[in-house]
Amino acid sequence: MPKGTYYFTKGFMWGTATAAPQVEGLNDLNTWSAWEKETGRIINNHQSGLACDWWSGRWREDFDRAQASGQNAHRLSIEWSRIQPAPDRWDENALDRYREMLIGLQNRKMTPMVTLHHFSEPLWVAEMGGWENEAIIDLFATFVKKSVTALMPYCHLWVTINEPNVFAFNAYIDGVFPPGKKDIKAALSVLQHMVLAHARAYHVIHELQPEAKVGTAINYRGFKPASWLPADHWMAKLHHHLFNDLFVQALHTGEFKVLTKKQALPQAAGTQDFLGLNYYTCDHVRFNPLTPGQFFAHRFFPGDALLSESEFISHDPQGLIDCVKWGHQFGVPMMITENGVDDSEDLLRPRYILEHLHALWKAINDNYPVEGYFHWTLVDNFEWERGWTQRFGLWELDPETQVRVRRPSADMYAEICRLNGISSAITGKYAPEALATLFP
Repeated sequence: MPKGTYYFTKGFMWGTATAAPQVEGLNDLNTWSAWEKETGRIINNHQSGLACDWWSGRWREDFDRAQASGQNAHRLSIEWSRIQPAPDRWDENALDRYREMLIGLQNRKMTPMVTLHHFSEPLWVAEMGGWENEAIIDLFATFVKKSVTALMPYCHLWVTINEPNVFAFNAYIDGVFPPGKKDIKAALSVLQHMVLAHARAYHVIHELQPEAKVGTAINYRGFKPASWLPADHWMAKLHHHLFNDLFVQALHTGEFKVLTKKQALPQAAGTQDFLGLNYYTCDHVRFNPLTPGQFFAHRFFPGDALLSESEFISHDPQGLIDCVKWGHQFGVPMMITENGVDDSEDLLRPRYILEHLHALWKAINDNYPVEGYFHWTLVDNFEWERGWTQRFGLWELDPETQVRVRRPSADMYAEICRLNGISSAITGKYAPEALATLFP
């Protein structure tokens, strides 16, 4: 078996990603706190509770773990509902806590990346209609100005909105995120408002901090036609357009285009300094005239796919190469802002990480400009409507005791970060089943 190492570029960012509602705990001010209280909204009626107890200060020990494992960056989000709990009130203590977190990262020689909206907003915003009400564009811009003014001495990488495509689909089509609607027209309106909110935030941040790098994090999901039939190919292209293309194309061209209908949004054109790519898996797509709610398609994983523990993710590293190639059309540097797999036993995760990083290395070696990789996630957290049923962490968490237990993949990722690459030795040690693929 050949021996060797695939090295990444000098200065490559290695980190993990987290989101405030999933790790902080004890927040009764946002849309998810209300959603959890409604019976049947979360699998097994799970509650986030303390989550990972970051609001009480346990971020310190988790940042220590990240630093000790060689990570040089961390992506986290801040909570609008904590910073602006009421329309006429700002909580300076909350900003102080976030300032302390960012200083904590800097003191550990880790570069912070801050996400300004990660699937949640204050209850008072939701009561006004949330993202369906165009007034949110001004409200979000005001929140961004307040937050960035306070935190910009400690951060220069900003993600305005995380996965607007997932938010619009899950909250307004599938109905599994608050407010739980199933209205395609509302989903498209929400997505358009998010385009405009991002554009406003982009300009606000650059007025305050000209050297800032501002982008979004889009969830790229591969859609492969299930057969040679033209209907399957058309369905795959439709899903790709609506899910992957729609939002990011608007930021690139200033045009919000849904099929043949176009809306000029010139203020959004060119409002990306980098593109964050969240990649997990790919779907096969088959035309189905009986599923209008799913845009007339049946999406599935092939029968021989290697699936995650909850069968939520299919192991498809080639999809990450396709993702990067797709992202390159927008002409800005890219970062993998999320990539991971739910796996409480840590059986698939080592192979998943190694084979996806090898795919990423191949893309970079072909001169696609990817500057960093943020694994999802550092420690098990509350996975939205799936509660505690999915475990994505390099570290296992007992939410009752708050005890963390290192998984083997945490040690493997530490070796990767320190090496700035993946080697045959690491592969043989943690995922020997991947040797034939990575080092043939």
